[in-house]
Amino acid sequence: MNFEHEKTNDILKWFEEISKIPRCSKNEEKICQWLINWAKENDFDAKMDNTGNILIKVPASPGYENSPGVVIQGHVDMVCEKTPDSTHDFSQDPIKLIYDGEWLTADKTTLGADNGIAIAMAIVLALDKDIQHPPLELLFTVDEETGLTGANTLEPGFIEGKILLNVDSEDEGYFTVGCAGGINTYLSLPLHFSEADPGLKHFKLKAGGMKGGHSGIDINAEKANAIRVLGRTLLNVKKEIDINLTDIKGGSAHNAIPRDAEVSFFMSPDGFEKAKSLVAESESIFRNEFCTTDPDIQLILAEDNANPSKALSTEESQKVIEFTLAVPHGVSAMSTDIENLVETSNNFANIKIEDNILKVLTSQRSSIVSRLQGLTQGVEAVARIAGGAAHSGDGYPPWQPNMDSPLLKKSTELYERLYNKKPVVEVIHAGLECGIIGDKYPGMDMISIGPTLKFPHSPDEKIHIGSIGKVWDFMLVLLKELK
Repeated sequence: MNFEHEKTNDILKWFEEISKIPRCSKNEEKICQWLINWAKENDFDAKMDNTGNILIKVPASPGYENSPGVVIQGHVDMVCEKTPDSTHDFSQDPIKLIYDGEWLTADKTTLGADNGIAIAMAIVLALDKDIQHPPLELLFTVDEETGLTGANTLEPGFIEGKILLNVDSEDEGYFTVGCAGGINTYLSLPLHFSEADPGLKHFKLKAGGMKGGHSGIDINAEKANAIRVLGRTLLNVKKEIDINLTDIKGGSAHNAIPRDAEVSFFMSPDGFEKAKSLVAESESIFRNEFCTTDPDIQLILAEDNANPSKALSTEESQKVIEFTLAVPHGVSAMSTDIENLVETSNNFANIKIEDNILKVLTSQRSSIVSRLQGLTQGVEAVARIAGGAAHSGDGYPPWQPNMDSPLLKKSTELYERLYNKKPVVEVIHAGLECGIIGDKYPGMDMISIGPTLKFPHSPDEKIHIGSIGKVWDFMLVLLKELK
């Protein structure tokens, strides 16, 4: 590994070390302890709060002792997604990195550059004694990907700086100054299983080959949702053939568009050929609908060796199928203030049957609190109308942009001076911790930056290597001028 930008080599060396450590959301103990040990080995003051958030203090360089403190912030957890054929065990296996020309990706798993690259950059920044900078606080939060848990539990006084650089954006040359708020909703529908007809055979239908992606950034790309694809296919089959469901599952994280889903059911063996034809017809329809975003959609129907003793009735099977179509998914509203910005959306994220209950997870986002609440109420209503129940989490607030921010003004001027072009100042539909941090620490001046990252929250995730050095150079110039 030898890249043109000297610091890129150092940053990626540390990223490789980080990639050896398991750090799925809610399982970040090892990476947190690793960071505490690293801080102690390098004589930096470090502390961890009750949630696991870590703060490492880096003293100011000579001449900057009285400069305002700067917080460099990222999160330690990653979305753990893999392809169906991957045998990777996220609880213990290192992420296998693949250098592919200008890009770094992983072997059939998410890469974890979201947000491991922030940790690596912060480490290199702290270790370089030649860099001129104010007092630094390296803030690493936990469980960002499943609900911004770490940021939500930050206590007053945990950080002292009044300037914050969040390193969790995904386009070099873009300064993010606002983001959507979000709420997760859990729907449940009680099911009633009865003895299966011994004259029927058991089958499994799998929907796969979809690209998935980040439910904030990619929600307006009109990518296929595997759960919805599966539901529409089942409805197509059930119009002509009686089926009795035994199981259904699909999707994973709340902030990932589902790539795979499957359903098991009993059916008369005489109906197999007809069902196979209907499934092929559905596959053709979906490949046409999603020819640009998901051209490799696959629907596979096959006999299943499992032989469960119980199944849902024909009527209740219909209810489950229609439930998959009734739960909203996709863009609900576009912003009328900012061109091409998704204002409000919902991700139909996960479905499963557990303890005779159909369980569904959805994730709503909006930059307007009232519309976020309104969409959430509508999602909850779907479950209640169907005879089920719903409850929603507390969520997190949107980050309202401050276009008069002194940090934004200085950053824009410096970027233009450094690269002879203006950066793009944007508000995004994804969630960032800045909204919560700004609420907890009034007066915090913030922007979010980061190297170019493609297809986060999916096994196609990759980072543009050349963009890492550009973000690094900008950070150094900015820190030098924050005297």
